[in-house]
Parts: sequence; C-alpha cells; structure tokens
Amino acid sequence: MRTILLNDKTRQEFQETLKKRNAVGYQDVEKTVAGIVSDVRERGDAALFEYTQKFDRFSLSSGNIRVTDAERRAALDSLDPEFIETMKKSAANIRAFHEKQRRESWFETKPDGSILGQRITPVDVSGVYVPGGKAAYPSSVLMNIIPAKVAGVPRIVMCTPPGPDGSVNAGTLAAAEIAGVDEVYKVGGAQAIAAMAFGTESMPKVDKITGPGNIYVALAKKAVFGYVSIDSIAGPSEILVLADETANARHVAADLLSQAEHDEMASAILITTSQEIADQVSREVDGFVAVLERAEIIRKSLDNYGVIFVAQNLDDMIDAANEIASEHMEIITRDPWSVMTKIRHAGAIFLGPWSSEPLGDYFAGPNHILPTNRTARFFSPLSVDDFIKKTSVICYSEEALRRDSEDIERFAEKEGLTAHANSIHVRFH
Repeated sequence: MRTILLNDKTRQEFQETLKKRNAVGYQDVEKTVAGIVSDVRERGDAALFEYTQKFDRFSLSSGNIRVTDAERRAALDSLDPEFIETMKKSAANIRAFHEKQRRESWFETKPDGSILGQRITPVDVSGVYVPGGKAAYPSSVLMNIIPAKVAGVPRIVMCTPPGPDGSVNAGTLAAAEIAGVDEVYKVGGAQAIAAMAFGTESMPKVDKITGPGNIYVALAKKAVFGYVSIDSIAGPSEILVLADETANARHVAADLLSQAEHDEMASAILITTSQEIADQVSREVDGFVAVLERAEIIRKSLDNYGVIFVAQNLDDMIDAANEIASEHMEIITRDPWSVMTKIRHAGAIFLGPWSSEPLGDYFAGPNHILPTNRTARFFSPLSVDDFIKKTSVICYSEEALRRDSEDIERFAEKEGLTAHANSIHVRFH
C-alpha cells in the first residue's frame, strides 16, 4: 500500500479521490434507471416480467413470482446444519441488540387538563432488497429483517433476483426464514425497487425499502424516495483504522483487506502515528494479497482507494478521522476509549485489538447497514427507528386553550393567517 505523510493537502486530495465512488455522478445509468422505474410504475407486472427475462434470463409470471413454502423449507434443508446454527446465533445477537432500541409511546397530563404525547407505530409494510449471485449475503438479510420485526412491522416482503432456472440463493432464503420474513419474491434490480415502491398486480406496495445493491439498485432507491421511505443510498464499503505503535501490524493489515475484498471501489485507509507500523502493515498487506482468493479485486481497491497516512500526532489522526467519517472505524491504540470520545463521525466504531471489523459484519449484534461516503456526518446505522413513525398527540382542555388563545391569535395575525386566528377566536367570542 502507498504511504503518505498526513497533512491538509494530502487528506483533501484523497477525499476528492473518494468522491469518485459516489452514486450521484452516473447520469447515463440514472437515465436508464428512471426509464425502468417509470415503465414498472405504468405497466406493472408486464414490465416486471420483461425486465426479469432480459436481465436474469428467467421467464417470470404471476404463477412463479413468489417463492413457495416448499422452496423456503428446501433451502433450510440444503444447508450445512452448523451454518444454520451459526445464523441462528447471529440472529439472536442482532435481535437482543435491537430490542434495546425499542421506543414506547408517552403521554403527559398537565394540571390544567391538557394532554401532550407521542404515539409510536410501525410502518405497515417493509420491503427488503437482497442481491443475488456472487453478491448474496445472508448476514444482510438478518440485518434488514430483524430490526423491522423488533419494531413490530406486521408485513415484511423480500425481493431477490432469480437464477435462469428460477432458483433463489439458498443462504438468502434460509436467513430470511430465520429472521421471520413474510413473503419472498423472485425479482431483482431496479425493477424490484420500482415494484416495491408502486406495487404491481403480483407484488404489494411497501412503505419502506431497505437493503444493499449495485449502482442500478442504489439509483432506483434514490428515484423512488418520497413515494416510499428508504434506508440510504449505499456506497462501496470502507474501513478506516486508527493505530499507534502498540498495534499489531499483521492484524491491522488483515482488517484492512477484510473490506478491500468487497469490490474494486471499496476503500481501506490506515492512519497511524508510527512510521514503523506503516511500513510493517504495508509489507503484511503484500503478503496477504499474494495468497487471498480475491486478490485481483483487492489490488484494484488498494491501488485506487487504499492508503496509509502517517500522522504527526494523535490529534492530527483524530481530526482526519472525523473529516473522513468512515463507515467502519477501528481504533487500535494504547487507550482506544479515550480516542473514541473524540470521534464525532463514524458508522460503527470497533475498539481495541480484538474487535475486528468482521465481528460487526456477522455476529456482535449492532447493524452492519451503515452510512458510507461521509454520510456518517449526518446519517446513522439502520435501526428499529427506521421502521417506526412518531405521531404527535395534542388534547387541550377549555381552560388551557383559553389561557393561550390570545397568544395563538396574535401569532396567526402576524403571519397574515386570519382563518387560523378565527379558529381560536370563535370558541370564546
């Protein structure tokens, strides 16, 4: 990996490089996606079936679009029982963590008889998109469905692309069964997002769409936002490791590569206060890449979006980390908790030498659907909050309204909204 001295100029130059991975700059793809979304909205099933034949080479129909109970059971039976047990353990950890996020409705009664409160209700229908083929990740199925179940969503539907023979990835189906999905449909790509957003003759309209996908899926989610809610427009995976001289260079190198292997646009960054650690990590990375299966992908990722920054001191390292606002951040320093208190922007933080990033991907419990492309500055990980709505409740007594009536009328009149003022006035005059 290339090693660069950290300063304002080098940091800003690298951040400009990272911006190239943003989903916003794909005008040609955006036009294609807009056409697909519009077509599915207008023609429903007919368009959905045509796109599935074109892109997935499967003859989709109203009779085979929904995965049957038999197919779901067969997926569970086809997998290694030990893997099934592993997924169940992971699901239990994810459920336990997200149950801590549950909110309750609340109401406050005042002495004058007025009641103010907030009512919490889940969305009616949640839609989950799951990629197919080589990009099928059962862990993401668990991460998307379980928070919705904990939130109390009564109907959860999942879309995932079929193979040419109409089959769906067994790991995806098994994870969906374990998580508690209600319906699974054999539809992929931008057409699946459009179908969930607007509904078709064979597929229900949903209120919320979550889940990862390629650039077509990401831009389709962007296109339907407003008709439905979405989790985010996800970008390529990224990891930032903060390390001092106490870090184990071999472990740091392995953790960087755990994200670089996702795809050619993934980003892996090390910021260290130790030139020795920087040199050691670079050598360890070369050693790992020589033997890892996805070496070609890793090399392209590191060549374009991988870097080792050597910082003058801990404060410079922390400042750069807050500017980068990485999806995953590992802190492997002498006092990681102290460093963590100064981090303001990160999707997920992993503290200490034994908190390797894949722990969060698969098993610890916190959600691995995280903000990317610096959106950790204003977005949060997927959570139970994404599947609930907050409704304000207001109940005033006559005494309370009489007390406030003049102020309300005055406010309305100052804004030129006399009908607002009159609505209050007629109750007492």
